[in-house]
Amino acid sequence: MTSDITSDLRGQTLWVTFNRPEARNALTFDMYEGLAEICSTVPEDGSVKALVIVGAGGKAFAAGTDMTQFRAFETEEDAWAYEDEITRVLTAVDMCPVPTIAAIHGACTGGGASIAASCDMRICSAQLKFGFPIARTLGNCLNAGNLARLTELMGAGRVRDMIFTARLVGAEEAMAIGLVSEVLADEDTLLTRAGELAEQLGGMAPLTLRATKEAMRRNRDAAAVDDKDLIALCYMSQDFKHGLEAFLAKEKPEWTGT
Repeated sequence: MTSDITSDLRGQTLWVTFNRPEARNALTFDMYEGLAEICSTVPEDGSVKALVIVGAGGKAFAAGTDMTQFRAFETEEDAWAYEDEITRVLTAVDMCPVPTIAAIHGACTGGGASIAASCDMRICSAQLKFGFPIARTLGNCLNAGNLARLTELMGAGRVRDMIFTARLVGAEEAMAIGLVSEVLADEDTLLTRAGELAEQLGGMAPLTLRATKEAMRRNRDAAAVDDKDLIALCYMSQDFKHGLEAFLAKEKPEWTGT
C-alpha cells in the first residue's frame, strides 16, 4: 500500500490518514485503492470497533482527486472506469463492518468530500470548507450514486445549490443542514473528540449498527440508474480538457458547452 495513506490501530479504533500534505492530500488512484482495501479488510472479530479518517498536514482533509491523472483520459471507457472505481471505493467505505467517522479539518472537496459523505458520521473543525467546485474548475460531473448519497444527507435542493454555484460550505452551515453532527474549535480538539466518539460507538451493539448501515445503503442503491451517457458527455468534452489545463495553470476557464 502507498505511504500516502496510512492506518494505525489505537486501542480498538483504526485511524486512517490521508498523508500527502504537500498536495493538500489530493487523492491519487493508489490512495483510493488503499482506502478501499483498508475498509474491506477490517476484521470482524471485535478487535476493531470503529474507524476514523483524517487528513495530515493541518490544512486539508482531502482536496479532491489529483487532477494530473485526468490527462491520461482519452476514451469514454477511461471516464467510465474512473467513475466505476470511485463507486467501488465509496461502496467499500459504505460497507465497512464497523462505524466510520470522518474527522474533517480544512478543505474537504471533490473526492475527499465524497469519501466524507460515505462515512457514517462526520464531525469537523471550525475551519471546514466542503464542496464540489467542479462547475467552476473542471467541468466534469458526479455519478448518479454519488449524487444520491449527497441527496440523502442534505436534500436535493441543497446539493443542486452547492454544485450549481460551486460554493464551499463552511462549518456553521454544515452543522445547520445536518452534514456534520458536531463542530469543534480547532484540529486538536477535533481529533480528541473523534477518538471519544469512536470509543462511544465501540460500546454500542455492533450488529445493530451494522444492520442499520446496510439497510440504509440498500435503500439508497435501490434507485440506481444508468448514467454512462452523462459521464461521457462531461469527461469527453472539450470543456473538460480545457478546464483541466486551465485549473492546473491556475487560469480561469472559458466554457463553450462543447
